[in-house]
Amino acid sequence: MDLLLKIPKNQLFKNSVIVSGSKSESNRLLILQQLYPELEIENLSNSDDSIHMQHALKSNEEVADIGHAGTAMRFLTAFFASQEGTTKILQGSERMHNRPIKILVDALRDLGADITYLEKEGYPPLKINGKKLANSSVTIQGNVSSQYISALLLIASSLPNGLEIDLLGEITSIPYIKMTLSLLSQLGIESSFEGNIIRVEPKEAIENSKVIVEADWSSASYFYSLVALSEIGTEIKLSSYKKESLQGDSCLAYIYKHFGVSTTFEEYTILLKKEEETKTSLLELDLVKAPDIAQTIAVTCFALRVPCKLVGLHTLKIKETDRLEALKEEITKLGGTISVTNEELHLETSDRINNNIEIETYNDHRMAMAFTPLALKVPIKIKDAKVVTKSYRNFWEDFENLGIPQEVLK
Repeated sequence: MDLLLKIPKNQLFKNSVIVSGSKSESNRLLILQQLYPELEIENLSNSDDSIHMQHALKSNEEVADIGHAGTAMRFLTAFFASQEGTTKILQGSERMHNRPIKILVDALRDLGADITYLEKEGYPPLKINGKKLANSSVTIQGNVSSQYISALLLIASSLPNGLEIDLLGEITSIPYIKMTLSLLSQLGIESSFEGNIIRVEPKEAIENSKVIVEADWSSASYFYSLVALSEIGTEIKLSSYKKESLQGDSCLAYIYKHFGVSTTFEEYTILLKKEEETKTSLLELDLVKAPDIAQTIAVTCFALRVPCKLVGLHTLKIKETDRLEALKEEITKLGGTISVTNEELHLETSDRINNNIEIETYNDHRMAMAFTPLALKVPIKIKDAKVVTKSYRNFWEDFENLGIPQEVLK
């Protein structure tokens, strides 16, 4: 499905939106629920990724296909490897079969796992013969995707002697590691994170049997962008969010002050309000702790003619697409001047925005959603618009309810 988006000029938004539970928190809790069946989860994400995760966990079939769900691939690899007597083949989309998983497989093998590559060395699909993982310590690079580390942490308390992880070198994506450890703590699972050593103690039964999932902050980013591009006075209320969030993307509340957007925390909600004009000075950000909001920020800067330098983006090369190259391609089509490296993005001030441009989405949900607010400036076309269901199933309905017309092209 391709969509044409054309928002009336000077439109003022005043509305409320309920955002589905965080995909990141939900997928972690779904693994923990398998290890501790007494766990109840409220406000679970309705994203494709979480649906794929639930299906793979509940199915008795030997083959589990998780589509584009990278989180599911990493977490399920560790989970099935630790399930003695279980044999699973984990596969996904063509893109998933080109996303590396060797670092995690090597770490699991060091713990005693039996995992075989069925096609290309270092990449899915995988054949996993579940075993009792007897070893209790492992070493892994600290600058890898936090999903590798979280995958190990999620099964750690189920191992006979718990698990100690020695992280080598600089540690990136610390907020996501801390999110995992915080969820373990909520269930009464003891852990420590001192220096480069993480230790998780074994636990047979949990103490807290109910967890409420916070809404996804990366999903909130598209509303931040919409408010930033809107007229002064625009207000959008989002729920359910916490001031003391576990999610690294909650830094949005600080970052979008640059665009004149204030964030007011109320009970389980945030109120976004466009209160002043955007600062046109260079915006420099290190997003190593929140790379998933890079696309939204880049599009916001382009739309508002704000030059930016975004660094810490090395993990974006191995997402659903090479997100840095995808951003460069689409912003260039729109008339922007942008350059990228393997971990940085540089955007210059633009004096024009080409209209009626078709935005390719590259099987990447965040490409579709990040460019949507740009329709406040010019009509744009979003190709394969249904790709948003990967993380935000109700995205188009929520934006339509805000008063953003959508014309289906095909």
